[in-house]
Amino acid sequence: MRIASLVPSATECLFALGLGPGVVGVTHECDHPPEAADRPHLTRTVVPGGQSSADIDRAVRERTERGEALYELDAALLAGLRPDLVVTQAVCEVCAVSFDDVRAVAARIPSTPEVHSMDPTTLGEVLDSVRALGEAADATAAATRLLEDAAERLDRVRDAVEGAPRPGVACLEWLDPVFAGGHWVPQMVELAGGEDVLGMAGERSVVVEWARVEAARPDVVVAMPCGYGTERSVRETLDHRGALARVAARSVVAVDASSYFSRPGPRLVDGVELLGHLLHPDRVPAPPPGRFATVDLGAAALAGS
Repeated sequence: MRIASLVPSATECLFALGLGPGVVGVTHECDHPPEAADRPHLTRTVVPGGQSSADIDRAVRERTERGEALYELDAALLAGLRPDLVVTQAVCEVCAVSFDDVRAVAARIPSTPEVHSMDPTTLGEVLDSVRALGEAADATAAATRLLEDAAERLDRVRDAVEGAPRPGVACLEWLDPVFAGGHWVPQMVELAGGEDVLGMAGERSVVVEWARVEAARPDVVVAMPCGYGTERSVRETLDHRGALARVAARSVVAVDASSYFSRPGPRLVDGVELLGHLLHPDRVPAPPPGRFATVDLGAAALAGS
């Protein structure tokens, strides 16, 4: 089966299911596993790079309010790849090519590909979407194995933190303006032995004022700006050290959001394990290096795994 993936999380799922050899095209943002980046790129962003968080947010808002797309699809390349299956999403207009555009383009491709949309908003739906993708791509057995492994790992974290005090956690999905993480993030915090003090499970991420973050009195602030790795997350955190210092949390941690929180795929399980260690380091083992950094707001120094 020839598969075109128009969502980074779908690309991760396809490779995790052992379907990498059949993936013939991906997005410009698909970087995991590394070999995915070598596939032909079917999309490009129309939002210029190198901007501040505030400028990116402004550009995204202006385009979406005008009904304009944030990504462009190379329809000719997609047709030339002759896919049997095109995987996309419709849950977030900021995250991928418009679902309606994909469906319209697919209808004109001679190979008449099936269009499969992955639209989870909760952690349970993320796992269900892996199963559904496995069925659509004739990889049901591989999906079952992947999900069994995910369930075992989540159970280990849940069991490890059982009975421990549950610290309050503020998950910041963007810092200028401040977005409180929603969708699957509050559930990840709960599984990791914490209490999300801002987000609502299954609901969209929402803009909040810094005053609300302060009023929530979180014990831990997790900076997880959407689409950024640890290094960029640290820089964004330090750019807002004054506001974060007023929150007065006992710790502020910047994480690799792109890999373990932003994308609704298999690596959300790694994200739960990461959070479990951050909240209960005596109960949950540390993750591999590079996945987070604890930020010292006063000294502008950082340390972490």
